[in-house]
Amino acid sequence: MKNKNQAQKTEAQIKQEFEKLHQFLRDEEAARIAELRDEEEQKSNILEESVQKISRELESLSEVIQSLERDMKVADMSFLQGFKDTKMRILSTLDDSKDIYLPLIDTGKHLASLKYRVWEKMLVPLTLEPLSAHPQLSLEDELTSVRYSFRGRHIPDNPERFNLYVYVLGSRGHTSGTHRWEVELGSKPNCRLGAARGSVRRKGNFTVCPQEGFFTVSLRNRELRAGTTPETRLALKRIPHRIRVVLDCDKGEVSFYDPIEMTPLFTFKNTGTEKMYPLFGISKDSAPLRICPVEVSVKPEY
Repeated sequence: MKNKNQAQKTEAQIKQEFEKLHQFLRDEEAARIAELRDEEEQKSNILEESVQKISRELESLSEVIQSLERDMKVADMSFLQGFKDTKMRILSTLDDSKDIYLPLIDTGKHLASLKYRVWEKMLVPLTLEPLSAHPQLSLEDELTSVRYSFRGRHIPDNPERFNLYVYVLGSRGHTSGTHRWEVELGSKPNCRLGAARGSVRRKGNFTVCPQEGFFTVSLRNRELRAGTTPETRLALKRIPHRIRVVLDCDKGEVSFYDPIEMTPLFTFKNTGTEKMYPLFGISKDSAPLRICPVEVSVKPEY
């Protein structure tokens, strides 16, 4: 019965998420058509200006022709003497007409890689895995944000779930390639970030260190520490608002950066060849953590 209720709730959430996707696509379609209409209006205005310019040039050329016709009726040398000026007026009129701009709609801008560009905007690079989340964690914003809560009394203690350390893993692990994600820390961060092997312990007490499969930094009391044994205090000019984590599976490295200042913070080496997952930990006195929509995979996985 409990599984059925869970399935019904999950089905409702799936429908809700797909409705958001449908609405997103409708909004994107409307925005892109509006952009096309704006360009059409701009090009129409330019075309109208060109037509008016052509009309003025034709009128000017007509005046020159009429003047020539009058001068040709004159039986003395004044026509020939004034012909040079008349010729220059005609050439000037013809040169001006070369500048007439006939605008076209930039169809390439609107159609080139359209599906890819829309897909890129829809892309959420990293989400959290609810089955791994400690019972005191609440996952929000389509599984891209985590905050501490007191919801955990009736959460099942499934094997994947952390039950002592208030951690949650990312939903996707990696064994090859380079992957990066950024985490917005909020105004009062008290948290742990990094990557962990898929085989790390989830139950009971253990040491959060590389020997146990954890490659993390922790931020507490306005101090940033690398999760070495013992911990390494990192000298900072300021507390970062974001932290970028870079997982290079091929080199076996997990690195941390301040993406605003573009400065490196710390690098773990020799992480092994096991599948690695993003890891997030948060305490009850911390602001929520939010995953920023940035991820780059330099080498595809096979």
